[in-house]
Amino acid sequence: MQAQSRMRERLTALFMLGALLLTPPLLIVFNQATRVFGVPALYLYLFVVWAVLIALAALAVGRWDAADGLDEAETEAAGGDSSPFTGASNDA
Repeated sequence: MQAQSRMRERLTALFMLGALLLTPPLLIVFNQATRVFGVPALYLYLFVVWAVLIALAALAVGRWDAADGLDEAETEAAGGDSSPFTGASNDA
């Protein structure tokens, strides 16, 4: 349960970071006639921000999946088989 709340906090922070990086004041800074490696600075900025946000989201969710797998392994080692949806035991 604690891993889920941490993941929720990370994804919320990631959303807020993305919203901040894509606000018009920052976009105006990169909306210049300059080119970096032949690509307009604004397009490069948008692509880099997009790629970084996806990578950070993958890391946040990947850590949660790994922690979830550990929780399931601990539950199975304890002899119980819990449902991932209800947390209730499937033992009859």
